[in-house]
Amino acid sequence: MTSQSSLATEDTPPGDPAGGPGGTGGDGLQAGLKNRHLSMIAIGGVIGAGLFVGSGSGIAAAGPAILISYALVGAMVVLVMRMLGEMAAARPTSGSFSAYADQALGRWAGFSIGWLYWFFWVVVLAVEATAGAKILNGWIPGVPQWGWALIVMLVLTAVNLAAVGSYGEFEFWFAGIKVVAIGAFVIVGLLAVFGVLPGSDNPGSGFGHLTDSGGFFPEGPGAILTGVLMVVFSFMGSEIVTLAAGESEDPQKAVTRATNSVIWRIGIFYLGSIFVVLTLLPWNDASILKDGSYVAALNSIGIPHAGQVMDVIVLTAVLSCLNSGLYTASRMAFSLGQRGDAPKAFARTTSRGVPRVAILGSVVFGFLAVWFNYQWPDTVFDFLLNSSGAVALFVWLVICFTQLKMRGIILREQPEKLVVKMWLFPYLTWATIAMISFVLVYMLTDDAGREQVLLSLLVAAFVVGFSLVREKVQRNRQVPADRG
Repeated sequence: MTSQSSLATEDTPPGDPAGGPGGTGGDGLQAGLKNRHLSMIAIGGVIGAGLFVGSGSGIAAAGPAILISYALVGAMVVLVMRMLGEMAAARPTSGSFSAYADQALGRWAGFSIGWLYWFFWVVVLAVEATAGAKILNGWIPGVPQWGWALIVMLVLTAVNLAAVGSYGEFEFWFAGIKVVAIGAFVIVGLLAVFGVLPGSDNPGSGFGHLTDSGGFFPEGPGAILTGVLMVVFSFMGSEIVTLAAGESEDPQKAVTRATNSVIWRIGIFYLGSIFVVLTLLPWNDASILKDGSYVAALNSIGIPHAGQVMDVIVLTAVLSCLNSGLYTASRMAFSLGQRGDAPKAFARTTSRGVPRVAILGSVVFGFLAVWFNYQWPDTVFDFLLNSSGAVALFVWLVICFTQLKMRGIILREQPEKLVVKMWLFPYLTWATIAMISFVLVYMLTDDAGREQVLLSLLVAAFVVGFSLVREKVQRNRQVPADRG
């Protein structure tokens, strides 16, 4: 943790937006993230708190067929990450897909998707701070829930203000706990499934539960799509590693490794853990919704204090998401500031390479969103939540369209940098665009999904409209200046 005096050091002005690998980036950020940090950020970034908390609802809605829902969304994420990896390995930058959209599609695209993504993570800060505060308030009720939310936000703000290495170190341990927890859950669960776990209350359940309660599709094949809508947002965050790579010692290597490993990460952590739950318990067991899927599965095999253990793991996942959310929002704000799409102060860094104003600007809106959550949870905050709900899908869609054009730009300007290639280009890229578009359209048939898509489209239309008007005004100002 750095001292207050060192944080007060004179800010460093922004430089070359491209940055550079190794040492101190030309953009003012420093290569403070080690390879082990990036590896764990890549692994843990794909494991959100939603996997622990929300998977029970998906199982209740689709039954064992939820595995297909997770597989479909997982495949979509793998393809999107491959496209993003191709661009990030060639041109690592803290702005990631926003900076690439700027280059490939135009200033309006980079501006719009950058601010929408920032907005998404600022709202996530409030959601996760409240979730963490509820758990902590249950352990120590003497501190009010809002007090815990404030404490959590202040601590993680201090961590991010200290140095990028502090963020990396915290995330290394947070993500490590999540990874170990899910890995242990899968191993213990499989031992119980095959009847080799000593003292298990549920020995040798085998794979019967996948079909013994109404078959593999108890709610019909259409429930797969319902499941897709319920699980798609738990995958948001896998792209964080491409933003963080810009502050690593070897960005190209980090992105390449993260991109290549995304398949097994999703396979083990999502499909593997949900498969274990479904083989240990009937999908319609009441405890899955009541206690949560993981706690219910652990209770079924006689693991003591499963609920308390899972509370610790969920709190870790929440803190990890908060830590990464603040980091991600601030780096996107930093990149927008560099490109002139946000106040210039956002692009300034301290002597330790920390974009202090971008962090504080993001956390102020995070605190405001937390206050909205306590003050007007069913009106103002509900609007914020729903209006950012479909942003994840918008981001993935923009990544696809950006990659279609960036491939040509990279081949023309830096062909030697194309070390990670999208498979079957451009066919799989177009197939992914079709998949994401289908999910967005299908959301319009779902009551909860419809509100999210329409409100998110409303906010996106406002941001895009603002960016186009802003661009036109800037062009009109330049014409007289050029003539003069």
